[in-house]
Amino acid sequence: MDTEVESGGRRGRPNYSPEFKHRLAVAACDPGVSVSKLAQDHGINTNMLFKWRRDLRAGLLAAPATDETRLLPVVLKPSAPAAKPANGAARASAIEITIADAAVRACAGTDAALLRLVLQSLRA
Repeated sequence: MDTEVESGGRRGRPNYSPEFKHRLAVAACDPGVSVSKLAQDHGINTNMLFKWRRDLRAGLLAAPATDETRLLPVVLKPSAPAAKPANGAARASAIEITIADAAVRACAGTDAALLRLVLQSLRA
């Protein structure tokens, strides 16, 4: 039985480490994996593992922090020079990120936490 349990504040209920939850939720997403069997092998409730998998897919179960930095390829596309607005106002800056078939456009002032959540959900 491979479980990582910490003593919690509530009696009778274990607290599983975020790394353990993330690892099992990712394993539960693999094609052909029996979530029930995976839960049983690790001594946890099947419904709990289903919840962790749902949370992972919704971007609510954060990946464990690692010291390793992953780099993603960046492709720069030349764009046509933008026409300056007639009223002299500066054009708001924006970026577009394409992952697989999804495109994410982030304008200046976009909440960083929200953008991180969106990008994590696209990678899952």
